Amino acid sequence: MSDRPDFSQMACPMPLTSHDTVQLAHGAGGRLSAELIDRFIVPRFTNPDLDKLEDQAVLDLPPGRVAFSTDTFVVDPIFFPGGDIGDLAINGTVNDVAMAGAVPLYLSVGFVLEEGLPLEDFHRILCSMEAAAARAGVKVVTGDTKVVDRGSCDRIFINTSGVGVVRDGVALSASNLQAGDKVILSGTAADHGMAVMTAREGLSFRTRIASDTAPLHGLVAALLDTCPGLRALRDPTRGGVATTLNEFARSSQVGIRIEHDAVPVRDDVRGACEVLGIDPLYVANEGKLVAVVPADEAAAAVVALRNHEIGREATIIGEVSAAHPGIVSLCTALGTERIVDMPVGEQLPRIC
Repeated sequence: MSDRPDFSQMACPMPLTSHDTVQLAHGAGGRLSAELIDRFIVPRFTNPDLDKLEDQAVLDLPPGRVAFSTDTFVVDPIFFPGGDIGDLAINGTVNDVAMAGAVPLYLSVGFVLEEGLPLEDFHRILCSMEAAAARAGVKVVTGDTKVVDRGSCDRIFINTSGVGVVRDGVALSASNLQAGDKVILSGTAADHGMAVMTAREGLSFRTRIASDTAPLHGLVAALLDTCPGLRALRDPTRGGVATTLNEFARSSQVGIRIEHDAVPVRDDVRGACEVLGIDPLYVANEGKLVAVVPADEAAAAVVALRNHEIGREATIIGEVSAAHPGIVSLCTALGTERIVDMPVGEQLPRIC
């Protein structure tokens, strides 16, 4: 038995400051701005590129094509079971870059802070971002912070942009699908959206619904190593699996047919969806991917995903067809078939 102490559950102590909340002066470019950056932000992400505190980062990239993505996160509540707006922002952009078949390398982070935000909350979010970046193996190399008047934003908004390098020979696209391809989901649907909604509405169930927020580039690497014919990848965030499949069908002008019983949904998540009157196919995930692969590579793809810690419940949920171009259909538990269209409005506001 090791005598080494376990630091895994210890939190970073909040830096001492004369203020308990964010002040407008924290965004004015003066002494308080420097204090916020030097005491709170830089220690969480310190690396040679960031520590220069230039207005940009000058980076050495490996040879290859560059994947670039940007996203803005405005989730409410900012803390939810399984995560918070901080690790969501890191993982979300890591995943967007990874869906191109790229290895994520660098991130920028921009904060919009509302005057009065407790600095303790800001520090907690920064610690989550630090842990998420370390887990994903990416560096935060540049950023920006703005402070706005009370009421001009809801506590904190975060923008992250990411850069990665695409493997040689990889050209994934929603327009690549072909009839006969199989559609794979890497795990249970609707986890993140229901975690946020149940926290927001104060709903409680026998088990705790937690967000699945996680970096997906490890799953992507496993697929690329196994499936040379991999057609397309997408993480089903806003709009869920249904929206992702509709985007695939329309880009490739093919039909996609999925089986109701094949789509994995946790019992507590399904129950929450029923209480709220929401179809889990339209609810966001933040730690799952949808992959389309040739039929002869599908079994190997599922095995590769299930061998990864966050892909244990990966399964084939449907097939691409030449019939009904641009249409996604669902074979129901009763054996009938219905169209799964794009959502008309926003079912779940501010979940990512």
